[in-house]
Amino acid sequence: MTFMRFCGSVAIPPKPAPAFPTGSQSQLLAKSSKTANVYAEYLAHDAAAAGVQVPSIDDMGRKFPYRVDDARHVLEVGQPAIELAGVKLALESSSGSLVLSITNTTDGDLAYSVVTAPVPNISECTSSQPIAQNALVIAKGATERRVECVYRNDMALAITRVESISVPPLSAWMLGLVPPSAIGLDPRTSRGHQGVKTTETCSANISQAVRAGLEKGQIGWRDLVDFYARHRCPTYRFPLSYKAFTSDNQYALPAVDSSM
Repeated sequence: MTFMRFCGSVAIPPKPAPAFPTGSQSQLLAKSSKTANVYAEYLAHDAAAAGVQVPSIDDMGRKFPYRVDDARHVLEVGQPAIELAGVKLALESSSGSLVLSITNTTDGDLAYSVVTAPVPNISECTSSQPIAQNALVIAKGATERRVECVYRNDMALAITRVESISVPPLSAWMLGLVPPSAIGLDPRTSRGHQGVKTTETCSANISQAVRAGLEKGQIGWRDLVDFYARHRCPTYRFPLSYKAFTSDNQYALPAVDSSM
């Protein structure tokens, strides 16, 4: 048997750094999406898909005009239309259904919410056939018609809250990606929603934390719409601390959850 002996120690070269960053693909995507550069790339990508001019980050950071009317109004079939918070509302009966017409009276695209309750309130409202509609945005000069309930003689409609936000073209397109349930819209009035057709999908489920925030009044329709009008929903998650902009460039964009 032969024994070999070396004097001194043998130096081992340091382990080379990994060729790629560590972490899952989803973790890396979440980390990169926080940067302004990646956010700007998403704006350019989505503007091309929407066929609109690419806005700057500064453009996306501007305050969106907001209107609200929270007084109770009652509409009857055939009654003259009423104008509230940027929309004109009229009630009609059509094919056995109670139908509300909502017309955009502003000079641009409008995100909207009209909270209603049939009078009397009956249980079989959702048995009526819905009409195809955009339940989140009304284009400039357009009218959306939605089925409120099956129609009964002398039925009316109570309007308890109307909100609207004027949004630029890309924001209107981005909101078209969002399922109505993700911002807590009533399934009764958002049936038949047709948004933007795309291969990218957004979750239709609202998180328990967001739902609880809506129920407690800590999160409002305006907060959710304002966020998704600035952030594409397939990529960005609504932060529970987010509030709608009340001044230009109030927060840096993208406004992301620190836990992402």
